[in-house]
Amino acid sequence: MSQTVDRALRILPVLAKGPADLGTVAAELDVHKSTALRLLRTLHEHRFVYRQEDGRYRLGSRLFALAAQAVENLDVREIAHPHLAALGELTGHTVHLAVHQDDEVLYIDKIDSRYPVRMYSRIGKPVAITVAAVAKLLLADLPPDRLAAVAARLEYPAYTSRSTPDAAAFLAELATVRAQGWATDLGGHEESINCVAAPVRDHEGRVVAALSLSAPNVVVGAEGLLALLPEVRRTARAISHDYSGTDS
Repeated sequence: MSQTVDRALRILPVLAKGPADLGTVAAELDVHKSTALRLLRTLHEHRFVYRQEDGRYRLGSRLFALAAQAVENLDVREIAHPHLAALGELTGHTVHLAVHQDDEVLYIDKIDSRYPVRMYSRIGKPVAITVAAVAKLLLADLPPDRLAAVAARLEYPAYTSRSTPDAAAFLAELATVRAQGWATDLGGHEESINCVAAPVRDHEGRVVAALSLSAPNVVVGAEGLLALLPEVRRTARAISHDYSGTDS
């Protein structure tokens, strides 16, 4: 990388901490003030930094605009699909990708099982929010006050004997999901269907989607599906890596 480009880019995280004067920037970069000033002026011309009336510099409007545009144009489904297909090919089971939108959790992509017994879920269809593994992951990431409000207004249908019975049980399970970083639905919606799920995260670690692996008991039991959880989590991490553009 060009030394000039490297130094200019190193200015941005310095200013992300808050406005800084020329001397502070020069010290952080370990360069002479004249060099720092030249870099700051170039960044200022392109509106990546802004010089305040007090002489200090802060991040500029164009940087925020570009960041917002980049996030808006990210398509988690497009990024995730090859990974979902690979997981489906590896395991042979049904793979879903879901997002939280307008107080519903919706499937936005699906890879069908290779087995004759198929799940009748479909893209665009809301999931059973109180029992679905993907819903648990997405809701568990909400701020506590918002999560409590959501839990209080949900209904808790008894789909099976394993369904979540009420808001208190739901919140307790979501606390476990949040701590462990994965979720299950072992016969909570349909007695014969089991599911394991893992989160897709953005660069700030927020859950933006959840992927799941599902199978009927006649194909593989709960224990066998849980044995595939490491692959599900690995796939979720790979999608998160591609989505966030980070190496973590």
